[in-house]
Amino acid sequence: MASTAPGAIAADMKPLQKPTKVRYWVVIFAVILAIITYIDRVALSQAAPQISKDLGLSKEQMGWVFFCFLSAYALFEIPSGYLGDKLGARNVLTRIVVAWSVFIAATGQAFNFLSILVIQTLFGMGEAGAFPNIAKAFSVWLPRDERVRAQGIVWLFARWGGAITPVLVFQILQIVSWRTAFGVFGCLGTIWAVTFYRWFRDKPSDNPSVNAAELELLKHSHSHAHGSVPWGKFVRSPQVWMLGGQYFCLSYSWYFSITWLPTYLREARHLNPAEIARVAGMPLFLGGIGCLFSGFIAKPLTKLTGSVTATRRLLGCLGFLSAASLIVISTMISDPFYAVVALAFASFSNDLVMPGSWGSCMDVGGRNAGTLSGTMNMMGNLGGAVASALAPYILKSAGGDWNKVLYVAAGVYFLGTFFWIGLDPVTPIDKDEAHA
Repeated sequence: MASTAPGAIAADMKPLQKPTKVRYWVVIFAVILAIITYIDRVALSQAAPQISKDLGLSKEQMGWVFFCFLSAYALFEIPSGYLGDKLGARNVLTRIVVAWSVFIAATGQAFNFLSILVIQTLFGMGEAGAFPNIAKAFSVWLPRDERVRAQGIVWLFARWGGAITPVLVFQILQIVSWRTAFGVFGCLGTIWAVTFYRWFRDKPSDNPSVNAAELELLKHSHSHAHGSVPWGKFVRSPQVWMLGGQYFCLSYSWYFSITWLPTYLREARHLNPAEIARVAGMPLFLGGIGCLFSGFIAKPLTKLTGSVTATRRLLGCLGFLSAASLIVISTMISDPFYAVVALAFASFSNDLVMPGSWGSCMDVGGRNAGTLSGTMNMMGNLGGAVASALAPYILKSAGGDWNKVLYVAAGVYFLGTFFWIGLDPVTPIDKDEAHA
C-alpha cells in the first residue's frame, strides 16, 4: 500500500483560503468618478441662465455649446476606449480625468460665445472614454456574474451625483460666482486622478493585496488581452449597430434632463431658481434607483426567464416603452411638481436599460470591451448632442410650446424598443472568446 507523505496530509487538512475583496475597491473608485463626472456635466445646465446672461448667449447659442461638448465627447469615445484596451485603464483613465478637470475649471474663464464653445469642445474631448474605461477595468477586475450589478451601482451614483448638483450649484452660487464654482469642480477630479493612479493596477495580480483565491475568481477576465481590435467584425456586426442604435435613442431623450430641464421648468412651468434647484434633480435621483434596481433584479429575473438574452431584452423594451408613455403623461399634468414626478419616473424607466446595455458591451466585446463600450457611448452622446442642439429649433418652430420637444423625445424612446427586439446581447463578436 502506497504511503502518503505527511506534508501532503497537512496540505489536504489546510482550510481553504477565502478570497480577498480587493476587487471592490475598483467599484468604489468607479462610483466616485461617476459622481464627479455628472456633477461636472450637470453644473453647466444649472448655471446656464447666469452664463447666458453674462456672455450674452441666446437659447440657440447655448444649444450649440451643449452640442459641442457632447459631440466632442462622442467622437473621442472610440479612441479613448481603444486606448484603454491597448494601454490599460490606469494610464488612460488618469489622463481623461486630469484633462477634463483642467477644462471644467477653464469654463469659468470663458468670456464670449466662441471661447465657451472651444472650452466645452475640449472638455468633451477630455472627458471622453471615462465610462468605457470603467467597463474595461470591470472586465479585468470583476467576475462575469458581478459586472452588471457593479454597473448598476456605478450608474446609480452617477445619476445621484447629477441629482445633487442643482442644489449644490444653487448653494455655491449664493456664495461665489459661476466662474469660481467651475474652478472648485475642477479640483475634485484632480484629487481623484492622483489617488487612483497610485492605487490601481491593470492586472489584479500586480496588486499585492489580492490573494490567490481572489485571482482564481478572476481567471476568466480579459486582463491579458490587449490585441488588435477586429474593426471589420465591428462594422459587420448587427450587435454593434443595434447596441449603438438603442443607446442613441436612450441618450437623445434622456439628455433633456441634464441640458434643458432647468430652462423648461423656468419657462413652461414658471418655477423660480430655488424651486428649480429643489426639483430638477428628481429625474436623476430616480434614474439612479432605476439603475440599481435593474442591476440587482437581472440575476433573479434570469432564473425566471432562463436566459440572459431574454432578461436584457425584457428590461430594454419595458424601459423604453414606459419612458415614452411617462413623458407623454407629463405633458398632460398641469401641476409642475407632479409633472416633474412623471419625468422622474420616465428617467427611472430609462435607466432600467442602462446596466444591461453596459453588461452587453462587456459580454459582446470581450477583450475589446473598452472599444465596444466607447462605440456604444459615442452613439449615445451623438444622440444627446443632436437633441441638445435641436430642442431650441423645435421650440421655435412650435411657437414656444415645450410639449413638442417632449413629444419628439417620447417618439425616439419608442423607436429604441425595436433595437432591443433584434439584439443578441451576449454572444461575443470574437467567437473564439466563448463564455463558459
